[in-house]
Amino acid sequence: MNQQLPILYSFRRCPYAMRARLAIFASQQAVMLREVVLRDKPQEMLDISPKATVPVLQLSSGQVIDESLDIMKWALGVHDPYGWLGDEVTLAAMFELIGQVDGSFKKNLDRYKYGNRYPDENTSDQRDQGVVFLSRLNEQLEPYGQLFGAKPMLADYAIFPFVRQFANVDRTWFDRLDLPFLHQWLEGHLQSDLFRHILQKYRQWKTGDEAVLFGQVANATVL
Repeated sequence: MNQQLPILYSFRRCPYAMRARLAIFASQQAVMLREVVLRDKPQEMLDISPKATVPVLQLSSGQVIDESLDIMKWALGVHDPYGWLGDEVTLAAMFELIGQVDGSFKKNLDRYKYGNRYPDENTSDQRDQGVVFLSRLNEQLEPYGQLFGAKPMLADYAIFPFVRQFANVDRTWFDRLDLPFLHQWLEGHLQSDLFRHILQKYRQWKTGDEAVLFGQVANATVL
C-alpha cells in the first residue's frame, strides 16, 4: 500500500462526506479511506482537525482540508474529467447556490430532521421553508434536468446528498410533493453508478488497521 496517498476520514451517511467522496472518485484520485463512527472518533483525526467533523482529508504533504466543498475543489483541481467545474461564471453561480444549501436550507433541514434538538422551533414551519427552496430547485431543473445544464456538475453533486437527507425524513410525504423535476433529478443521482460506489459500506477504522484504498484506481468509468 502506498503510504504517500492522502488520508480521508469519512462517514458513510454524512452528506458532507458524501460530496467529498463523489468528487474524489470522479476526479480519478486515490486516497486511503478511514471510515469513522461519529460516537467513537479516532484520535488521529482529532489531532489534525480539532473541530471533529467529517470529512477530513490529510494530503501527503501534511496539509489538512476539513471542509467538504474545499475537498471537492481540491480533487477537481487535480483532475476534472467530466467538467464539473465549468467556466468561471458558472462556477461562481454554483458556489452561490451551494452556499444557500449549506446555509438556510441546512438550517431548515436540521430543525426538521432533528426537531427534538430544537424545542423552540416549529418543525412544520422549518419543513415548509425547506420546501420553498426545493421548489426553486425544481424550477431550475425544469429546462435541462440538471441544475446548470444538461449534464450534472459540481452543484448537483454537492447538493443532492442534502436533498436526499431531507427526503428521507418522511419519504412518503416527500414523494407526494408536486416537484416532478426535482424527484426525477434526485432519483437519477441515487440510482447512478457513482453514488452506488461511494455508498459502499466499510468497517470502522481503528489505529493499526490496514488501509482501505478508495477512488478510481482500476480504470473504473463513471458515466
